[in-house]
Order: sequence, then C-alpha cells, then structure tokens
Amino acid sequence: MDVVELHRRASEEFVRQVAAVRPDQWDAPTPCADWDVRTLVNHVVGEERWTVPLMEGKTIEDVGDSLDGDLLGDDPAEAAAHAARAAQNAVTEPVLRGGTVRLSYGEEQAAEYVYQLAADHLVHGWDLAVAIGADARMDPAVVDGVASWFKDREEIYRGGGAIGARVDGFSDPANALLGAFGRDPSWTPGHPAVALLGEAFARGDVDAIMAQMTPDCVFESTSPAPDGSRFEGADAVREQWRKLFDETPEPSFETEEAVVLGDRAVVRWKFSWRGPDGERGHVRGVDVLRLHDGKVAEKLSYVKG
Repeated sequence: MDVVELHRRASEEFVRQVAAVRPDQWDAPTPCADWDVRTLVNHVVGEERWTVPLMEGKTIEDVGDSLDGDLLGDDPAEAAAHAARAAQNAVTEPVLRGGTVRLSYGEEQAAEYVYQLAADHLVHGWDLAVAIGADARMDPAVVDGVASWFKDREEIYRGGGAIGARVDGFSDPANALLGAFGRDPSWTPGHPAVALLGEAFARGDVDAIMAQMTPDCVFESTSPAPDGSRFEGADAVREQWRKLFDETPEPSFETEEAVVLGDRAVVRWKFSWRGPDGERGHVRGVDVLRLHDGKVAEKLSYVKG
C-alpha cells in the first residue's frame, strides 16, 4: 500500500473515532498519560492543520503561532473531519512528484513526512478508541505498512524521546506495533470513582465509600449462597458497609486489579480479617460495577469458593 493510501485510511479511521466521542468523554484519560481525550484529538487535528502549509512549501516560521491553542471549537467532530479532508488533499501531489517539506529538524522527503502522519493517526486512533471504550481494532494493512516503515526508525524515535520504553511479548502484529510505540495493548481507562472507591474500602471509611456511590445505588452481596442479598438505595447499602467494618476483626480490602470500559468496571479484590486464632484469613472476589454520572450506581459482588 502506498503512503498516500496509508495516510488516508489512518486519518479516516481517526475521524470516525472522534465522531464516536460522547459529550461526557472529552476529559477522559488516554494512554498518553498527560493528555485527556480532547487534548489528544486537538494534537492530531493540529498535525492535520500543519500538513497543508508545510506541503505548500511554507516553513514553521511562516506558520508561526497561528495553529496554537484549541483547534476544536464547539464541534470537535466537524473540526477533525474538515482538517483530515484538507490534509488528505494536500499530500498527494507533493508525494507523487518527490517533493520535500521543511520540518523542525530540517528538510525531509514529503513521503517520509506522510509516513510519520499515518503512524501518528494509527496509534493515536487506538489511543482514542480505548479511551472512549470503542472498537480498537486497527486495519491490518495499515498496521503492516506502518510497521514496515517504523522498524528502522523505532530507536530514532525512542532516542529523541518521542515514544516510551518498548513493551514486548506480543505475537499479534497490531499489539507488537503498539508495544514498539511504547503502548501496553492491555491498557484500559481508569475512572476516578473506581479508584476512590477502592481507596475508601482500603481505609474502611464508610462515608468515603458512599461519597462515590449514587443515591439510588444497588449492592448485591456474596452471601448467602448461591445468590447473595440485594440492597437498594444509599441508606440500605451504607448499613451493610457499616456492619461489615464494625463486626469484622481487623478488616482489610486490597484492590488487585481494576478494569474500566465505558460505563462498566470490573475490580478484583482481596478481603482479609483477623481470625479467633490470631491468624489472618482471606477471600478473593470480583465486583462488577455500573457507573453513572461519575459515581458507582451498582456493585455486584462475587467471591471465590
């Protein structure tokens, strides 16, 4: 696949992902630790907006600070679509005639620059998809094209600080490429309420636990077998946590793993206590959470054994 087609496919997929962002997801975390969803999208749209003047022969000095700041406005999806179309139209002729562009590090072949853009769209498209809980599968042909180009440039990127440490251990081509770009293919977005809930359980702080749950929250306990008990509403749920911490000798909750995907989360935990013989006993279990308006609306608990 030629580089113009690689760029077109990668940029169109990115536009599709931007259109899927819900209004409440723009400040969601992404695999780029310092960027939320809006910052990530603004970065890529900025690259597309830069593509047009650079392909026309302008320098970075010519463009100046005209593309600094927010480029998304009130309609990020339309801003991304418009910028992508303009960039796609701008790259074809310079690449076909073997033109050059002037980048921050000097003069570069237009085709090489478009490979860089295609790679950035592909990887940041994955970043965006996993951040918003969308389908994160990448076009295999685009993955192969970018991987072939990147294999001789990976250490240059890493040495320049453009990517993080390589993550190894993947046979799938898409995952291997993400690992080469310093991504963990198993990354999932965190959620403040899930993290704060885990911290509150670790402290045994019932007030802090309930602060992360909705007024109409639901809790299903692990006993009695086989279905547990169901408690509805904040008052009923609060009473269960109060009894647990008051009646259990030296209770301790530890979060072992938390995975968030959209409005659902799964948390693996270990609960331990001091037994009559002085030894600590424990069980391991899983909570299936439903999130609503930034809080935990439902906590369904399951335990091993």
